Order: sequence, then C-alpha cells, then structure tokens
Amino acid sequence: MKQVIFVGMAVGSFVGSYIPSLWGAGIFSFSSVIFGAVGGLVGIFIAYRISNY
Repeated sequence: MKQVIFVGMAVGSFVGSYIPSLWGAGIFSFSSVIFGAVGGLVGIFIAYRISNY
C-alpha cells in the first residue's frame, strides 16, 4: 500500500509541476511549486482510494 501511495504522490507532483509550463511559467516558479504540492496531495488521495478499493 505504501508503494502505491508513493507512486501516486510522485506522479501527481510531476503532473502538477508541469501544468504551469503550459502557459510559460518556469519550472522553479512559485506557481509550479504550488501546483506540484497540490498535485502530490491529489495523487496521494487517488492512490489511497485505489488501494482501498
């Protein structure tokens, strides 16, 4: 279960950090950091739901 949650966090953080680059923000911009954190939390939530399903 821990591995699934870790993978969900990693994928969510990656996708969340990539989203601001679609409108031209840098990879180390504030919006990229915020979206990465939100994406990580969403990834953890989805992975938790999948692992308990």
